[in-house]
Amino acid sequence: MNEKTIDLSGFSLLDLFGAQERNLKFIRQIFPKVKIVVRGTTLKFAGDADEIERFEEKINGFLQHFEMYNRLNEDDIIQIVDSDSKFKLSEHTKDKDVLVHGRNGKQIKPLTANQKKLAKACEENDMVFAVGPAGSGKTYTAVAMAVRALKNKEVKRIVLTRPAVEAGENLGFLPGDLKDKLDPYLQPLYDALRDMLPQQKLIDYIEDYTIEIAPLAFMRGRTLDQAFVILDEAQNTTEMQMKMFLTRMGKSAKFIVTGDITQIDLPRNQSSGLLHALKILKNIKGLSIVQLTEKDVVRHRLVTEILKAYSA
Repeated sequence: MNEKTIDLSGFSLLDLFGAQERNLKFIRQIFPKVKIVVRGTTLKFAGDADEIERFEEKINGFLQHFEMYNRLNEDDIIQIVDSDSKFKLSEHTKDKDVLVHGRNGKQIKPLTANQKKLAKACEENDMVFAVGPAGSGKTYTAVAMAVRALKNKEVKRIVLTRPAVEAGENLGFLPGDLKDKLDPYLQPLYDALRDMLPQQKLIDYIEDYTIEIAPLAFMRGRTLDQAFVILDEAQNTTEMQMKMFLTRMGKSAKFIVTGDITQIDLPRNQSSGLLHALKILKNIKGLSIVQLTEKDVVRHRLVTEILKAYSA
């Protein structure tokens, strides 16, 4: 009898195998001649050579499917088992607009024409500026593009950053250490990632710096190679900060800069680095500027009406 093991660390076993190990029990029914045991984060399976080879091929298919779609159910298992060839992600992708599958298989895709334009610009250019009002999906779409690039092994890591500018609140009076003070500013980036990655996978990525979330000041002096880098709330950068950030770009990197020019929180004596960059960089080849509007707002309908009122 042959025996093999597969390391499942990095996977949420509850999400992978389902409540009360429903998926695992179903897999055992399909492979009755293979002894399947899970100990901690290790999957052990034993049986005859032919059975072991077939099971290993299919279990790798299950894991690939789960890693791409963040979902595995009995229908998925049957589809992969019944496939004559090795599992290929492209064969299971039905909607070309889907950027990434979020938690529980949620399809995350552009919902408006300008969001689609942003996604296409990210595919065709190494640097993209996405400018638009609150709720227009610029940050969410950018994070989805970054997660997709990471899953497709187009980049080795994701770097998400924001300027820590006080928008009417006093940073110094917040409790805790530096991380505790800065995390509230970075919370929208965490929220987007939680929508797109299983909790355990996100924790692992953050712990090993595959995903890094940091204030803009921490970017100084670095060269970011093979990374998908997003600068959020860029309207609150100074001209020098913007120049510093843009020149961090290394080889095989993707940069997306997002911002809302109607919500600049800088002191009155400082000009926005985003406004300056949009003015001087608009004719550079390989750099795209995408403008989103109130029509792209995908929050509550009142948000669109509120934006129109403030614009008026």
